[in-house]
Amino acid sequence: MEKWFNVGKIVNTHGLKGEVRVISKTDFPEKRYKTGNKLFLFLPNSHTPIELTVKQHRTHKNFDLLTFAGYENINLVETFRDGVLKVPESQLTDLAEDEFYFHEIIGCRVLLPSGEEIGTISEILTPGANDVWVVKDKTGKEILIPYIDDVVKNVDIGKKTVFIEPMEGLLS
Repeated sequence: MEKWFNVGKIVNTHGLKGEVRVISKTDFPEKRYKTGNKLFLFLPNSHTPIELTVKQHRTHKNFDLLTFAGYENINLVETFRDGVLKVPESQLTDLAEDEFYFHEIIGCRVLLPSGEEIGTISEILTPGANDVWVVKDKTGKEILIPYIDDVVKNVDIGKKTVFIEPMEGLLS
């Protein structure tokens, strides 16, 4: 069974020529939205994805705007609203050392050098200069860990563990 990964969500149309507004969920919009790439649209209440080919990509404000081949009219894309764009696992590319896909990091246990467990990574925020990993401790409290070399010392995807060296005040 094919495993799918979210790339973005279509939140609206844009103009009359079939552009859609996408809230992107990918670290690689330049790769995912490249002209000619295949994306798969999963609409609410539908189990069969629609295969789409990217015709054009541009950014506008905080959105990625996409046009798909064969869908160059607003009437053809209005039904795409609230659909989720995904790629199959076979389209994932190898990453450089010390780069990770979100799905590889979410669910990792976060440990101190002593081996004491802080919690589990539940979410990744991408506010700007560096990612921030949201760690939920045993009580459900959220701890924000910046993904920077001074803090994150070791990531072992195979063991689903992350060792951190917290800066002063990070855990208080």
